[in-house]
Amino acid sequence: MNQQEMVDACLKHTLYTWAATGKVDPLPVQRAEGVYLYGPEGQRWLDFNSQLMSVNIGHSHPKVIAAIKAQADQLIYTYPGTATEVRAKLGMRLAELIPGDINTFFFTLGGAEANENAIKIVRGYTGRFKILSRYRSYHGATNATMQLTGDPRRIPNEPGSPGFVHVMDPWPYTFSWGETEEEITAKNLTYLEEVIQYEGPETIAAMFIETVTGTNGILPPPKGYLKGLRALLDKYGILLVCDEVMAGFGRTGKLMAYEHGDIVPDVVTMAKGLTSSYIPLGAVGVSDAIAEHFRQNVFWGGLTYNAHALCLGTALAAVEVLLEEGMVENAARLDPIMRGHMERLAAKHPSVKSHRNIGLFGMIDVQKPGGEPIAPYNGAHPAMNEMGKFFRDNGLFTFVRWGSFMCNPPLCITEAQLDEGFAIIDRALDIPDRLFG
Repeated sequence: MNQQEMVDACLKHTLYTWAATGKVDPLPVQRAEGVYLYGPEGQRWLDFNSQLMSVNIGHSHPKVIAAIKAQADQLIYTYPGTATEVRAKLGMRLAELIPGDINTFFFTLGGAEANENAIKIVRGYTGRFKILSRYRSYHGATNATMQLTGDPRRIPNEPGSPGFVHVMDPWPYTFSWGETEEEITAKNLTYLEEVIQYEGPETIAAMFIETVTGTNGILPPPKGYLKGLRALLDKYGILLVCDEVMAGFGRTGKLMAYEHGDIVPDVVTMAKGLTSSYIPLGAVGVSDAIAEHFRQNVFWGGLTYNAHALCLGTALAAVEVLLEEGMVENAARLDPIMRGHMERLAAKHPSVKSHRNIGLFGMIDVQKPGGEPIAPYNGAHPAMNEMGKFFRDNGLFTFVRWGSFMCNPPLCITEAQLDEGFAIIDRALDIPDRLFG
């Protein structure tokens, strides 16, 4: 197919996510390699969002491609009740790597399924029904995870499963809990404890958090929050589930983002970077206490593709590439480099409201004169649409959402390639700067 035939057929015969298909202008991608995407007519885009913050090791790594081929030659699929070598090896490897007493795993095909099954696990283990989560969160698009999610995509999917209680984040969109991170942590946790008391702690199974909030702002937790939250939930016998689907596997400069807070959750969910999206795979990791419970009691969950051999073999290879090639360390090394770029842009462009990053997990917010976000919560602004087009026309792929845009390149990116991306961003920020006259 030529480019137009490919685009026209996709629009006619397939549905696109979170969009009215008639308004979609899809990026025509023919191949991808390293940190670049290539179109059928010679286009090249620097992938500054790792697609869906997921291609952590970069595109088309030969070691992972070879592992996929080798696994396909050996064993592709067996039903979930079998024991396979690749299932044994990935379970053992994750038990070695995931910090804390997280040594037992249930394999899914993605992050939403991981969170869906985590809901079943915490309810089955505790005998409680309610689940706490935060408004600035995204946990997946299945029925239950859409209700677990706090962001506006939840609303068109309501009413959904009962039992989900949403709470304010440490970092709301406009409101502030205080001046310092310590004050923000203290006030937010005081508020959260009151919500727990209102809801009845004996009814609450768990609280789910994105350890670092992803699409809703790239928001690292304030100082002391994770430890304080862990202690508060322990006080009431409420489990902590850390959703590491986006933040895990090196994105923040550590293997798991909860390591930054010096805590261990009861349950951790993962996907995306687990295979770097080469093949779909997610997982729920549980503490030894929870695993022991389900050795004696039935876990009422199942999937046709649970522990799919081809997916597990891909994960083994992708994780080894991530570790052997020092990509977690590269994310940590480039953390101050990315922050330096953002600080330079903030000093140069009056339209930059704020910015933040942890490792190679970053976002820049855009403002109007006077400091108001350029777009309201769940809103848009023509200048942001124009920026998005500028990025695409000038060789940069990333996500523009509301009044912000993302900076989440593959963890194999070099300093020179990071410079390339921020040079394009620098020119794009001239667009909202026009609002300042």
